[in-house]
Amino acid sequence: MLKPKTSSRRRFLLSGVAVAGAMVVGWGVMPPRQRLRGKAPLPVENGAVPLNGWIAIAPDGGVQLAMPRAEMGQGVHTALAMLVAEELDVSLDAIKLVQAPLDKIYSNLAVMHDNWHFHPDDDSSGKRMAVRMLEKVGRELGIVITGGSSSVADAWGPMREAGAMARALLVAEAAREWKVPHEQVRTENGVLYHDISKRQASYGSRAARAALGQPQEFKVKDPHSFRLIGTPVPRRDSRIKSEGSARYGIDARPQGMVYAALRMSPYVGGSVQGISPGEVTGMPGVLSVIDFSGALTEKSGAGAGVAVVARTFWQARQAAAALPIRWSDGGNGALSSESIYAEMASALANDDGFVYYSAGDMEEGKDALRTIRSEYRAPFLAHATMEPVNCTAQVKDGKVRLWLGTQSPTFAVRAAARVAGVDESDVILHEHLLGGGFGRRLEADMVAQAVAIALECKGAPVQVIWTREDDMTHDVYRPAAIARMEAGLDGAGNIVSWDARSVSGVLVHQFIERNLGLPGMGPEKHTAEGLYDMQYEIRNQRISHIAVESAVPLGNWRAVGHSHNAFFKESFIDEMASAAGKDPVEFRRTMLLNHPRHLAVLNAAVAKAGKAPQGRAHGVALHQSFGSIVAQVAEVSVVDKEIRVHRVVCTIDCGLVVNPNLVAQQVESGVVFGLSSALDGEITIKDGKVVQTNFHDFKVPRMNAVPLVETIITLSTERPTGVGEPPTPPVAPAVANAVFALTGQRLRSLPLRLA
Repeated sequence: MLKPKTSSRRRFLLSGVAVAGAMVVGWGVMPPRQRLRGKAPLPVENGAVPLNGWIAIAPDGGVQLAMPRAEMGQGVHTALAMLVAEELDVSLDAIKLVQAPLDKIYSNLAVMHDNWHFHPDDDSSGKRMAVRMLEKVGRELGIVITGGSSSVADAWGPMREAGAMARALLVAEAAREWKVPHEQVRTENGVLYHDISKRQASYGSRAARAALGQPQEFKVKDPHSFRLIGTPVPRRDSRIKSEGSARYGIDARPQGMVYAALRMSPYVGGSVQGISPGEVTGMPGVLSVIDFSGALTEKSGAGAGVAVVARTFWQARQAAAALPIRWSDGGNGALSSESIYAEMASALANDDGFVYYSAGDMEEGKDALRTIRSEYRAPFLAHATMEPVNCTAQVKDGKVRLWLGTQSPTFAVRAAARVAGVDESDVILHEHLLGGGFGRRLEADMVAQAVAIALECKGAPVQVIWTREDDMTHDVYRPAAIARMEAGLDGAGNIVSWDARSVSGVLVHQFIERNLGLPGMGPEKHTAEGLYDMQYEIRNQRISHIAVESAVPLGNWRAVGHSHNAFFKESFIDEMASAAGKDPVEFRRTMLLNHPRHLAVLNAAVAKAGKAPQGRAHGVALHQSFGSIVAQVAEVSVVDKEIRVHRVVCTIDCGLVVNPNLVAQQVESGVVFGLSSALDGEITIKDGKVVQTNFHDFKVPRMNAVPLVETIITLSTERPTGVGEPPTPPVAPAVANAVFALTGQRLRSLPLRLA
């Protein structure tokens, strides 16, 4: 059940953070460790020679690049290879990806930036020091992870530097051999040239000796000299995915593999009370019945349960369905969506929460000519990835082998080692493509299950496959949330005060406890992101959040807190524009005078959208997340209370663009994903159980309901920022605002449903 955290506990935790910060100030100002040479050996093939921790070159000139990020449809394997190809002066086709070992140089430092609640407009030295410290913490933790729309942002430095360093080593070796200044050696398409003497040599012929040397001072290219970065290069994985030869985790087929089908507790937090394995052990192909409950950490998506292992998945599935199991509800038999919302509402009424951001004097709001108060709600949401959860594991001769697609190799290996009782160095991970991640595959519950089952399979590899029903009812869900918004208008229709209070469970606390074994504590910025960090210039603001305990497992969902807080914020901005009698676009423009990038993005989207056709209306939303600014205009019609989105114009400022094709594809993906949650997405709880079980009651847009998505990418010289998640948050408010323009009904709860 939900339980508000007391203010005194929050103050205590904040004090602890402050003390810890004071203790590490000296450490925090030290330079970060290098990320070019690791301790783990770089896996190489065909006689390739490593030139640093990222790049090896084979005698035939082929470049092998260590890839630490997961490809789950976002095109990151193309984008990151482009960074190295640019700096190394080779063609993109020359680069072959190899799985990066678990080494701290591959840890994702950019994702750490997004874990402290600084306002984006804050440019203080305190913020810079905190970000630097978070980077250092991330480097020491060494967590290899794909998430937070951070892959390109994180790789922008080290992967380009790795390419530049490798090129410098090759140039230095050629200059030494040819006895010429290294400035006279140029590179092009994997070949070294000395134009004066007409000499040339391939990278492959000089790599072995280059690896023994030290490069001259090297630096990455100036963006003006880019030849590859910024071009619309086709994705490297398009062909294999189109022809069906791409290998996902579910496609793993190690020799001697058997299959496991699951029965997991139907109750949130439930447990196995008793089983009768004899009822199914005689069924065709059945090998064993295994209770894996003890392998799981608290509040994982995979609840307590039992596996049936058989020679084929169909045999395992049939036997699992027939297995008699007695369940305990774990004390949550009365849990329901209604009770969860009621307790959150009570927390809003009785707790002031933690203030994430304040400005000006809220007392001025008491003199407002008019005050508007509204309450908004968002439900739990499942990830619903196309590839269901799966993991293949083998425990044999003191070693554990894993085959799966994962967003966090670090957590997968740790979970396997914990369950099998071996060192992490004894876990061998074979990474595969992911058929969608959206944050679900940051978790390692499926790994813990598979290893626990494999321990009982006498050395045979076992593949655990969840059904869609397993997946839907045992997710780590986006938190349900409520926001109470209050703002005052002066006589000119300007906002003079803005007070946003929200309440939800804290997903990151649960995530840390599950995956790092550490207690989650202190204010957690993802609960209030999208509210406290808005760029509208409102003189008097206060944004607070109340954290409550959640029996429902919570996890990272695409765009995390922005996914619902953008709906609260942008819908209420529109509501205030209506109350002021102003055009919603003009209303926003007057509050962006000191934010030219935001204003430019908004103007570009509105200009492209033009005027809505007869019978339709436009709704606007502007939101910043993961460093990127997105404006969307949704073109909507309503017929017989059915909301139909025909067109979405999306402008994005995501810094310097590596590949505009990938940006456009991610925008389209994010819009459709956001539309799914805006119109249909909802997970409800009844009698302690998740109600929705498959795509018939957790709907996603069919092809005939997908709108035309038009992408505008603004030119920028800033460092690259996030792309995968930022297009999702503005969708719901843009659609809701269009519905209001058409019908006069203000929809304040997701999914959007007309009365």
